[in-house]
Amino acid sequence: MKKVTVGVDIGGTNTAIGIVDVDGNVLEKGNILTPDHGDAGKYISDLASSIKEMINSVNEDIEVVGIGIGAPNGNYYNGTIEHAPNLSFEGVVPFVDMLKKEFPGIDAIALTNDANAAAIGEMIYGGAKGMKNFAMFTLGTGVGSGLVVNGDLVYGSDGFAGECGHTTLVPNGRLCGCGGLGHLEAYCSAPGMKRTAFELLAKYNATDSMLADKSFNELDSKMIYDAAVAGDKVALEVFELTGMYLGQGLADTVHHLSPEAIFLFGGPTAAGDLIFKPVREHMEKHLLPVFKGKVKILPSELDAGNAAIVGSSALAWKELEG
Repeated sequence: MKKVTVGVDIGGTNTAIGIVDVDGNVLEKGNILTPDHGDAGKYISDLASSIKEMINSVNEDIEVVGIGIGAPNGNYYNGTIEHAPNLSFEGVVPFVDMLKKEFPGIDAIALTNDANAAAIGEMIYGGAKGMKNFAMFTLGTGVGSGLVVNGDLVYGSDGFAGECGHTTLVPNGRLCGCGGLGHLEAYCSAPGMKRTAFELLAKYNATDSMLADKSFNELDSKMIYDAAVAGDKVALEVFELTGMYLGQGLADTVHHLSPEAIFLFGGPTAAGDLIFKPVREHMEKHLLPVFKGKVKILPSELDAGNAAIVGSSALAWKELEG
């Protein structure tokens, strides 16, 4: 009988679910809508039903030994989702305790935030195998991070450590989605890149740019990438500035943790050297001499299509180990 875990990734609109074996192979996957009505009890009941249906649909003899959940504002210590801004659930939801009632035979049920889940996935299945000290940055709608020190994920005293995306990068700078000003996330997320593009279009009055005829709601990081590949000067400068900001932020992380490597994951990283080159250059520029040339900036080795599921499932395998 093959032992498997269930990976659950709770997003603002959709919840991805997968059955994953010990080698990180996804045997079955699907999704359900994340509710906009705030009824956590009904949602967990629906989630449990979907997981059970998925287990029954696997064409192998399997034993489910754990469930790992990645969620915004997920608290590993308490198994709770707390005041998540992109979810309809209000206050503190005792998510793990509620899910355990649906699966009384499974002891290894654990929850953490989505960036922490990605870091654990990288450690178990990806490029961080064998590493004891590394950081994982996820670039998407926001900027998340998971920090691993001496082989353990850093949770801090309350379970919420590792919010590097909300480091103040530019004092009194751009408004961040969290309400703060000048945070790394406001400059290095996919929406941050779009904001940079519009600032540059206005700065240069760049009516000849391939991006000039795009509306604010229409433009996305993929369009910026396509324009950069075609040699568009505004798009190229977006990547240069994004890399500059991110490199500066990563230098802070290096000074705090002295990691062996920092892994980058998410849509903007598909641009390859357009983003990685300026990130490396500007990180090194801001490092103390003792750190220069030591820390690798690497793309995640997790499969983009299954990364959220696999990362969450890895949390359950980690729980079983510990």
